[in-house]
Amino acid sequence: LSASPPVVVLLLSLLGLAAAGKLLVVPVDGSHWLSMREVVDMLQQKGHEVVVVAPEVSLHIKPSKNFVMKMYPVPFTKEELDEVVEGLIKDVFEEGSFLERVIRLYQRAKQNSALFLATCTHLLHNKELIRYLEESKFDAVFTDPFLPCGAILAEYLSLPSVYFLQQMPCRLEFQATQCPSPPSYVPRAFTDLTDHMTFLQRVKNLLYDIPNFFLCDVVFQPYAELASEFLKREVTVPDLLRQASIWLMKLDFVFHFPKPLMPNMVLISGVNCAYKKLNQ
Repeated sequence: LSASPPVVVLLLSLLGLAAAGKLLVVPVDGSHWLSMREVVDMLQQKGHEVVVVAPEVSLHIKPSKNFVMKMYPVPFTKEELDEVVEGLIKDVFEEGSFLERVIRLYQRAKQNSALFLATCTHLLHNKELIRYLEESKFDAVFTDPFLPCGAILAEYLSLPSVYFLQQMPCRLEFQATQCPSPPSYVPRAFTDLTDHMTFLQRVKNLLYDIPNFFLCDVVFQPYAELASEFLKREVTVPDLLRQASIWLMKLDFVFHFPKPLMPNMVLISGVNCAYKKLNQ
């Protein structure tokens, strides 16, 4: 696990060969940022110029001497953000039947998606910040596609993009890259199945996959509408995601079931966050 940030830095460094580059970073808040921040810090140490774009209200994204921070206002408070995140964590880990979990997550997705969408909307509609990004002549965009705001910016600025993620909701990374993800082989969430299934278990796996389409439509369709308005042409979220040059996947088959991958999907070991020394 400790080797994964250097591996990421090596892969990102290949974008500019031996020359230092200018990187636009569009992160996702929370634990997503904790591991990305380590990579950003190491890129700065390698001589790259890094600009991080983030909302004024966030959980963990704070200014640092290792990068330039560009912040923009958002229409919610820190207390409202904390409440949304805590509610989501509670709903994800709360026990219940499959149907109860789906209904609970569907309701939570409807409540929370408006706040996350507002963050992206206020970024794209901030004319002063967008003008700065246009004039800055970045070499690439480094982003977490869990929320596709970075993908929208990369498309608008006509820049190559590097994605840094563990996995996407509803397996959108497989849809975007046309990577096989057969329900007879890859176990779905909440099924408690392995990658070795009987015929009836494969049927169950297929049925459990159906609600994903409704959950993702609630969360990501507004981003498709926002992107279409901003780019002034009709696009879908998979359209945006498939423009990625490299997918840096925080996966390791020691921790995850084997699954098909595309050539531009690079495994960089398991989930890694900020390293902290535990007390006794």
